[in-house]
Amino acid sequence: MQIFHNANYNFIRWRWHALALSALLVLAGIAATIAKGLPLGIDFSGGTQLIVKFDQPVPLDKVREAVPGDEVVQQYDDPSLNEVLIRLQQAGTSEQGKALEQTSLQVNQALQKAGLPKFTIVKTDIVGPTVGAELQKRGIYATLASIIAITIYIGVRFRFSFAVGAIAATFHDILVTLAFLVFFRYELSLNIVAAILTITGYSVNDTIVIFDRVRENLRGMRRDSIDQVVNLSVNQTLGRTIITAGTAFLSVLALYLFGGEALRGFAFTMIVGIISGTYSTIFIASSIAIILSRRKSGKVAAAAAPGSVAVSASAPSPARGKSKQKKTRAAS
Repeated sequence: MQIFHNANYNFIRWRWHALALSALLVLAGIAATIAKGLPLGIDFSGGTQLIVKFDQPVPLDKVREAVPGDEVVQQYDDPSLNEVLIRLQQAGTSEQGKALEQTSLQVNQALQKAGLPKFTIVKTDIVGPTVGAELQKRGIYATLASIIAITIYIGVRFRFSFAVGAIAATFHDILVTLAFLVFFRYELSLNIVAAILTITGYSVNDTIVIFDRVRENLRGMRRDSIDQVVNLSVNQTLGRTIITAGTAFLSVLALYLFGGEALRGFAFTMIVGIISGTYSTIFIASSIAIILSRRKSGKVAAAAAPGSVAVSASAPSPARGKSKQKKTRAAS
């Protein structure tokens, strides 16, 4: 299936604008993280999380008044379901089952005493502080291990400039995704870590497809500039990029709209990651590869220039050689 016939869009023209936009998003994400902090889900922070379903609509303010302490109370899923999420911070460091369930029982009793409509606790998640810290550590290790493995693979397969471009695009996608999670206050959970790992592989695969075409075109376009080769390669793979990104985007969009609250964070992360991955493949990875290739060729040319001058100055010209031979014969 061919979408674009002889596409000839000048993507490389906008590389500096794209780099500036990406830098702005990453810096804004870092500033928001410093100001608000990275929201951690119960998987990583520990605590007790309840999903309470009421028979009738109930204002969240009344639920907050009924729940003791400064706990998180928010609407869960569709408001018509009358479900409320109550999250309680872990008290102490005990990992015993009875101690962990005590806070859940206290919330149940507090809601009953408050005279709220009839309710049912449909789900309870309890994670101790030690388990939460261990899950957080494993999530970080899994992300770092995947990035290191991808870095080694790209470094072996491509030349240095293209490898750096692909790796930079991967880090770009992770940072931009985390920035949007902070902007929209999605909690970092195991589902979102899984989405970030999926995004990493998706972005690298998309970048490799374009760089493979660049490597093929370089063999037959030796006289053309690296800008022209990269831009042609992006245009040649544009149809494939749009089809792959479009089908993946529609799938995760359906998850976001109809998958329920449990999958919303995962789907949102995938949506941002697919958009960022497609954008970084076309603009970020290619731009960095071009910049580094130009610097390398400039250094090689600068290093070769003095040597060529010295050789031309020291080596005798063919004309001089012939005149010397004539003088020798005349003298004899």
